[in-house]
Amino acid sequence: MSYNVTKGNASEREHAGNSDRNGFQTFEDLGVYRTAREFRKAMYALTRRLPGSEKYDLASQIRRAAVSLTNNIAEGHGRFHYPDQIRFILHSRGSLEELVDDLNICSDENYLPADKGCETERASFRRPYPD
Repeated sequence: MSYNVTKGNASEREHAGNSDRNGFQTFEDLGVYRTAREFRKAMYALTRRLPGSEKYDLASQIRRAAVSLTNNIAEGHGRFHYPDQIRFILHSRGSLEELVDDLNICSDENYLPADKGCETERASFRRPYPD
């Protein structure tokens, strides 16, 4: 058995036309990973706007959950057995729910403008693929 693995990042492969459906995919090729990665970036940006008193508490918690979100997708993709893959995706889903609660805390404590918090929370439920 052989795999068709191409070098370069996922977006480069897509634009170059090397996205072979029958070839091996890395976790970076997954739409859900790309969506989670963008959400993680938004969470990191949010932590930079939190007050200094939250630097080691809420900000740290948000960053750890955001990293866990993408790490579990990546690790689950690397698992051979399907039940292991599912378990890691469920862990990732739990991290996403944790981040939604952290957004609620930010909103309750008025750390974010109301419209920014709602916009970020809506992004957390965005589907990686169109209907």
